[in-house]
Amino acid sequence: MDFDTPEALGFDPDRLARIDAFLDERYVRAGRLPHSQILIGRDGKVAHLTSNGRARAAGESPVDESSLFRIASMTKPVTSVAFMMLVEEGKVALDEPVDRVLPEFRDIGVYDGGGAGVPFISRRPSAPMRMIDLLRHTAGLTYGFQHRSNVDAHIRKAKLETWRPDYDDDGFIAALAQAPLEFSPGDSWNYSLATDVLGVAVARVSGMRFADFLRTRIFAPLGMDDTVFVVPADKTHRLVDCWSMQPEQGVTLFDRGEDSLWSKPASFCSGGGGLVSSTRDYHRFCRMLLEGGALDGTRILGRKTIELMTTNHLPGKADLASMSTSMFSETTNAGVGFGLGFAVMQDPARSMVHGSVGEFYWGGIFSTAFFIDPVERLIMIFMTQLSPSSTWPIRRELKTMIYSALT
Repeated sequence: MDFDTPEALGFDPDRLARIDAFLDERYVRAGRLPHSQILIGRDGKVAHLTSNGRARAAGESPVDESSLFRIASMTKPVTSVAFMMLVEEGKVALDEPVDRVLPEFRDIGVYDGGGAGVPFISRRPSAPMRMIDLLRHTAGLTYGFQHRSNVDAHIRKAKLETWRPDYDDDGFIAALAQAPLEFSPGDSWNYSLATDVLGVAVARVSGMRFADFLRTRIFAPLGMDDTVFVVPADKTHRLVDCWSMQPEQGVTLFDRGEDSLWSKPASFCSGGGGLVSSTRDYHRFCRMLLEGGALDGTRILGRKTIELMTTNHLPGKADLASMSTSMFSETTNAGVGFGLGFAVMQDPARSMVHGSVGEFYWGGIFSTAFFIDPVERLIMIFMTQLSPSSTWPIRRELKTMIYSALT
């Protein structure tokens, strides 16, 4: 990573320093987060990179620049980039019906009754599911952890969204297609397994295993050597512990780094949430996006493709607050649209949080997060390991403090 002074990159160093004090005092030492690492960069250089807390519950080793984190849904933008590479090659199109690539979805209907031990009743969708619906979460699919419908209850029972499901690609799609859609594609927005489906589509269109496609076409060219679905034995000592907030028990250990589930072989690689990465690696990925698809002379996507991906694609230019059927329908998502793999800021005033029009971002269930602001040429990456990500308002607080440090 290329570092420069905060002053040279347009930051007040004292205001950046108070971010560290905030994280340490309010979150890590207070026991709200097990640890933290934050990178703040501008114009391709790093102005601020600091870590707090221990990497593992047993031992005194601190989180540092070598630490590896489960990035969960920060996998989704990577999968979306992979798909758009195939679009650029003319092998698939955004308006292509999903069932042309995944025929298992050919006869899928929309929920009209049943479930909970009773056979599903479904009706024909009013529009076909297209590839763009997978990218922007308007496909009608869902996540079982939302606990809001008979369809997501089926997803839970089928164990389709566990971190290492007992399926291969074909088995995953076949099992998912047994459940109806929650709504006709394009009618609503619902956070879902859509990006896992997209990962299988990448494999079928490219003729490569999904993990191999990411490694050879994205990670190796960008020098992202620590970004993997399965942590190799010689790197498991760098994988930090992961924690979970339980309603009655508080913070409990969810996954030990030393014998992590993410170090075991996987028959299915989740395009929606399966990757492990480092702050250094994900910074390179974000820099590629900020630089219009290329980094250090290596082009991954074209400049206009990045522009297309970071444009709001919700029907009628709606926002998440008005179009979501469940998660992300909160008022803080007013003024926030969704592109092809990212949330996209449309109106900071409506969201009531600092930012710029055109900023794009996402995060993971273990409270990791990133944002990229093309106006300010600003990148933020935050790493920790506590689920769910809604436990604390840390992302909103960090954005406020980072933007207030710009001079």
